[in-house]
Amino acid sequence: MSKILKTRKSKELFEKATKSILGGVASSLHKSPYDEYPIYIDGGKGSKIYDVDGNEYIDYTGAFGPMILGYCHPAVGAAVMEQIAKGSHFSAPYELLNDVSEKITKIIPCADLVTYPTTGTEANMVAFRFARAYTGVDKIIKFEGHYHGRSDEQMISFGQDSLKMIGPRNRPWKTMTSAGQREKASEDIIVIPWNDLEILKKTIKRQKHEIAAVITEPIMLNCEAVFPKEGFLKGLREITEENEILLIFDELITGFRLSLGGAQEYYQVTPDICSFGKAVAGGFQLAGVAGKREIMESGVHFGGTFNGNPIAIAACKATIRELEKPGFYENLAKLANKLTEGINEIVKKKAILLHCDGIESILQLSFGIKERMTDFRDNFKVNKIDYQKFRKGCLEKGVMLHPSRGRQYLSAAHTGEDIDETLLIIEEVFSEMFRN
Repeated sequence: MSKILKTRKSKELFEKATKSILGGVASSLHKSPYDEYPIYIDGGKGSKIYDVDGNEYIDYTGAFGPMILGYCHPAVGAAVMEQIAKGSHFSAPYELLNDVSEKITKIIPCADLVTYPTTGTEANMVAFRFARAYTGVDKIIKFEGHYHGRSDEQMISFGQDSLKMIGPRNRPWKTMTSAGQREKASEDIIVIPWNDLEILKKTIKRQKHEIAAVITEPIMLNCEAVFPKEGFLKGLREITEENEILLIFDELITGFRLSLGGAQEYYQVTPDICSFGKAVAGGFQLAGVAGKREIMESGVHFGGTFNGNPIAIAACKATIRELEKPGFYENLAKLANKLTEGINEIVKKKAILLHCDGIESILQLSFGIKERMTDFRDNFKVNKIDYQKFRKGCLEKGVMLHPSRGRQYLSAAHTGEDIDETLLIIEEVFSEMFRN
């Protein structure tokens, strides 16, 4: 099982990239701060990706979520090539968009109408605007540690390096996440801890007439995964309805991953508005906002040259056809359960302090804790150094994991054999890491 990973070409390409690309990568997430240089990918097929040095990996990054069908899925590729032959973009209406939109409004519980910004950041910006236009007030409650995009106000209190930087739990500080953020952007954002209905009630009682909406990730997945407490999402829905405040679900990750109808179908809680993306188009760039008709028709400008791009919409239609096939989600969950249970058996046998948990096709590995986290602040208990040792050990042996945190994705292209091989590699890495 042991391999000697050769990555000379990746190193050379990264050194060249730093001369013309900011940070040497297209996104700051494409390179782990723990690595000297990232692995350069040459291609992918099914559950595997291949780097420029000829190494093969079983992949669990899923391109950070979109690759629910795996790489180069033939049905998606065929649909895209058919559309390319007709034209890549028009900035004009076309029939396929009608077909896909009708399907999405049937799939997503909250969707009477849908619109298609290009990225997740734009989708949540538009969702904020719908909420403000409909209610006539400006403030948005967001939860500490939740990520809703790269705009100045969306990144308020997303993540920090230590507990000392974020203030008291009952009244978290509004913190900046990036250089260049405007402090004034935080004026209409109210930050409170997640999974705490009592603090939510007190906040709304104090500022009810200023609040347009509450936005939440149904599962906090932009850090080490934090799951909603029993009844939290339903309580969130009840409180917002009672106070005539809109509820926004950020389903950029959970949409089409937990079930065809996303987290709102999975948890049986219907928001007023949702954003979605990633898995919906099988690896092509598409995001959307869906919601109740009266909210969506509140006069918001939703323009964008590449909105509803035909290639992405063709990929979306082909992807949804695959997701709708009988047993799709059950088979995917079965694979994920096999991996989760296998890891937990190894952890128990070797007495390693690690919590391995998951939901459907999303898996979380958290070193240094033994049970589910309930709050963003629990993230600071996680041993991120051990995760990096583990990730690099797996990489050396042919398993690609998320470069920065323990969240992993499975795809329909993964097989039982992939899982078996992965578990053998994980056990070997654990043995090397935790020698007695």
